[in-house]
Amino acid sequence: MALSGISRVRRQLPTSPWLFAAPGLFVTGAFILYPFLSTLVNAFTDRRTLIPGRFVGLANFRELLQDDMFWTGLRNSTLYVLGVVPPLVVLPLLLALLVQKNIPGITFFRSAFYTPVVASIVVVGLIWVWLLDDRGLVNSLLETAGAGRVGFLSDQWLLLLSAMAVTVWKGLGYYMIIYLAALGNVPRELHEAAAVDGAGAVRRFLTVTVPAVRSTMVLVGALSSVAAFKVFSEVYLLAGPSGGPAGEDTTLVMLVQRTGTGLTGRVGYASAISVVVFAVTVALMLLVLRADRKEES
Repeated sequence: MALSGISRVRRQLPTSPWLFAAPGLFVTGAFILYPFLSTLVNAFTDRRTLIPGRFVGLANFRELLQDDMFWTGLRNSTLYVLGVVPPLVVLPLLLALLVQKNIPGITFFRSAFYTPVVASIVVVGLIWVWLLDDRGLVNSLLETAGAGRVGFLSDQWLLLLSAMAVTVWKGLGYYMIIYLAALGNVPRELHEAAAVDGAGAVRRFLTVTVPAVRSTMVLVGALSSVAAFKVFSEVYLLAGPSGGPAGEDTTLVMLVQRTGTGLTGRVGYASAISVVVFAVTVALMLLVLRADRKEES
């Protein structure tokens, strides 16, 4: 009886892992794989929201090359990456170094720095709109101090910079936690040896800390690059559905939302833009990883 039970269990083992993985595979297929394949197929059709599409080949992509709004969105998304990634790679590391020390009250500051991460992006956006509006708190303080009002949300470039500031402020705590985990693996003996050799705090940071967490910096750079290029909420909440003055602050993801939604949404054209966004984000990650490998070699 015992031997027959063991053989029966052995016969069942090959299928058991698939039974445990089935829920995850179903969710992945239904909400990730299927939408991805559907978007890829729709990119080559003229499908609309209520009208099944027909195959049009590369017509959507050729139209993209002639669409001024697409180039505006590509410009803004690219500028967003250039403006957001360097601060999100460096500032969280410096913040992690500050809160790494076990001193009284440091837990409060760790929690305070991480609070924006768990806060709703809608709430965060409304708070920043209240601060930066023409009649908001910041402009009221500037006017009280004798300076003129600044159009943080009405000027094309200031609005984009304000959205970048929101993204950096909200992401500092998240990447700080990643750096804290990496700093915990840096041997204390390296810092002590550098201090014995006469290295100051800045030199120890450049020669010990940075090389030790370089792989983590690459990870943060890759994650923040992809997130920055796909930015939507911050710009949408500060600029509104129109994308700022004359739509000049529209990003690619905002353009996807604006083009592909509604009863007359051009799903096929929006899917083509989504494919471009996907291709660029993959290229960004590959460039970051290649640069890291080249530096290691």
